[in-house]
Amino acid sequence: MKNKEHIDTAIMSLGRAKIDSPMKVRAEGNTGLHFVSDKDRVLVDICENDVIKTVKNGGRLLSFERAGPRRKIFFDPSKLRCAIVSCGGLCPGINDIIRAVVLALYYNYGVRQVYGIRYGLEGFIPSYGHDIVDLTPKSVVNIHERGGTILGSSRGPQDIESIVDALERMNIGILFTIGGDGTMAASAKIADEAEKRRLKIAVIGLPKTIDNDIYLIDRSFGFDTAVEVAVNVILSAHNEAISAPNGIGLVKLMGRRSGFIATSATLAMPDVNFCLIPESDFDLEGPGGFLEVLKKRLIRRKHAVIVVAEGAGQKFFDTKTQERDASGNIRLHDIGIYLKNTITAYFKQQNMPINLKYIDPSYTIRSVPANANDHILCGFLARGAVHAGMAGKTKMLVGLCNNRVVHIPLEATIGKRKQVYLSGTKWMSVLETTGQPRLKSSRE
Repeated sequence: MKNKEHIDTAIMSLGRAKIDSPMKVRAEGNTGLHFVSDKDRVLVDICENDVIKTVKNGGRLLSFERAGPRRKIFFDPSKLRCAIVSCGGLCPGINDIIRAVVLALYYNYGVRQVYGIRYGLEGFIPSYGHDIVDLTPKSVVNIHERGGTILGSSRGPQDIESIVDALERMNIGILFTIGGDGTMAASAKIADEAEKRRLKIAVIGLPKTIDNDIYLIDRSFGFDTAVEVAVNVILSAHNEAISAPNGIGLVKLMGRRSGFIATSATLAMPDVNFCLIPESDFDLEGPGGFLEVLKKRLIRRKHAVIVVAEGAGQKFFDTKTQERDASGNIRLHDIGIYLKNTITAYFKQQNMPINLKYIDPSYTIRSVPANANDHILCGFLARGAVHAGMAGKTKMLVGLCNNRVVHIPLEATIGKRKQVYLSGTKWMSVLETTGQPRLKSSRE
């Protein structure tokens, strides 16, 4: 099957890179450093959703520019000033990104002026009164051991012209933005405004989403850590469930529109009996509905473990009452509490005693330090972002594709989501592992 969607993979540049990279000395030594050319390409991984993506013009397989150090750079490191900002919710690995960007700028290129913008895009707006932080190797040396972000964060849009005004006043040459889809959209607008003013400001995005739902990217930083912590939570839920008659362990995990954390944690901890995700519709009532199937499970095995992604089952709520947060995201209704109350009421009506334990580890998961795999990934992404910025590339993000860090135009991913493919290998494996049926009423 072929998807004929056209995706422009060209990366914008501030101009011709004419300065020899200071990393050339290392390349000509014994370390064997390999400079990357703009002609080096990485094919998009087609395995996850079994769909081959092609570019319309010529039917060529979709590929992206490979990240890495360039032989020539655009900015003079001795005169360059850089800024880093983190926005949106917390995610394991943000401090790793900040640390690796600072160290790469300092040690690979000799950039000495790196500033941290406090509390997201608010930090650019004078009326908020947030201070600017000097970032040095000494100040960031141990921050990867901590969760959260040392710069702070915030949600919500800010005036783009005021942001570019601040960048111009500070004489910033490269802005590194760490955030989700809203932040990447703002980054594109910042790059457009800078271009409109003919300012030589590179804007490089480091996309952040613990849900792993970034379009065209294999894996986002923080996801591996989230799954690892979730597995331990599921283990606790299972221990609770098997320790009581008709024990039920109910765990709500993150995943607003995509169930990657729930599915991966289920596969990693196969004690899960039901995995409920936004992509797969299910019913509660009626023959074949979730409640009846759960009852049969308890009668047969005396316990059950349920994992539900936060975005699942939203059809059970009144969508007219949904609000939006400061970033414009819909505030989801709490499916975890709803299931807890619904399951409890159902079995009370059935005159069948149960012991239900509900666990919501969301804020614990998102605020922990990154694990080893995410430490490594953050380092690759941050260094790729620095190399791209120094080469004068702009209006792009770095991401993992086919196990390689690549350059992707911001506009190629903004407003789009990667989701679990219900006919793909991962979801089929979840169904095999859990043994759960379709969970739809037979009356339909």
